[in-house]
Amino acid sequence: MARITLNHIRHSYFPNPQSDDDYALQRVHLAWDDGGAYALLGPSGCGKTTLLNIISGLLVPSEGQLLFDDEDVTALEPDARNIAQVFQFPVIYDTMTVRDNLSFPLRNRGVDEQVIAQRVAEIAAMLELEPMLDQKAAGLTADNKQKISLGRGLVRDDVNVIMFDEPLTVIDPHLKWKLRSKLKELHQKVKRTMIYVTHDQTEALTFADQVVVMNFGQVLQVGTPVELFERPTHTFVGHFIGSPGMNVLPVTVEGSDVQIAGVSIRTASDLNQLGQGTLEIGVRPEFVSFGAEGIPGTVETVMDVGRHRVVKVKLDGLEQTVNAIVEEGDAVPAGQVQLQFEPSQTRLYEDGWVVAETQG
Repeated sequence: MARITLNHIRHSYFPNPQSDDDYALQRVHLAWDDGGAYALLGPSGCGKTTLLNIISGLLVPSEGQLLFDDEDVTALEPDARNIAQVFQFPVIYDTMTVRDNLSFPLRNRGVDEQVIAQRVAEIAAMLELEPMLDQKAAGLTADNKQKISLGRGLVRDDVNVIMFDEPLTVIDPHLKWKLRSKLKELHQKVKRTMIYVTHDQTEALTFADQVVVMNFGQVLQVGTPVELFERPTHTFVGHFIGSPGMNVLPVTVEGSDVQIAGVSIRTASDLNQLGQGTLEIGVRPEFVSFGAEGIPGTVETVMDVGRHRVVKVKLDGLEQTVNAIVEEGDAVPAGQVQLQFEPSQTRLYEDGWVVAETQG
């Protein structure tokens, strides 16, 4: 296992990049502790697979260093990095039994057969593959095939990191929750560094201790699931995480007065920290309520999601809509309403980045 350091990594697929726009991966500087569970989260094309390929050795970055512990492995070939990788589609041998599939990475390295048998038995028990150890892999379901692929990554005890690249994409939705839980359980048992790449926030937030949120090749925030939800440092993070995501609305500021549609609102941000950029506020639907006064709007739709209702309100005279969450059992408004935002949970964003909060 290893502590992984990405030291100002940057990558372009062009031979002679001339500007930041030529880089698929902007400058990334991260340190991941030995034994941690991490996720790279973002939409397609955001740079997460490029970053994963740099760590695995499939790509050499245009700039920067990759360190395992204190060793520079930037130019090392993949087979010299002691990495296990689980891909979106199961990588197994259909003509082999489950037992032989799990044994293959160890036999390929000349491990003693007694050790192989012990390791295969341990991993099969963890993954609930024991009843099918002597079956051919070809006849198994997609989720069991992916379990074998996971097992091939876990069976070695000499790996520096295990990487998962969208491993649940081909799994039926009703089985995903089971494999997500299994992955978390496996990490707690084996205590190896694991990096999970996904565009699915539920997968990232349920698996990882630290989530790296990316967009347009840039790391926007690194934090725990709670930190990303409660204090998003960028409007993209706030909007991408949550269901529904954070409401982001344009505002005007005159002195100490923040306004939306002519209505003054209070925020947690320090207005003395503002520059000359474009200003917006961010507030999650959980902190939007209805009152006798506030920002006027009209209820457009009400979606019942079981635990609560999501009320979508179009602001009067504006193109923007706001989502508000109404808990089960509370009255759901209709027609004309007045919206109120919880000040301590309403933050200003300038050019997408959060403005520092008022101290004290």
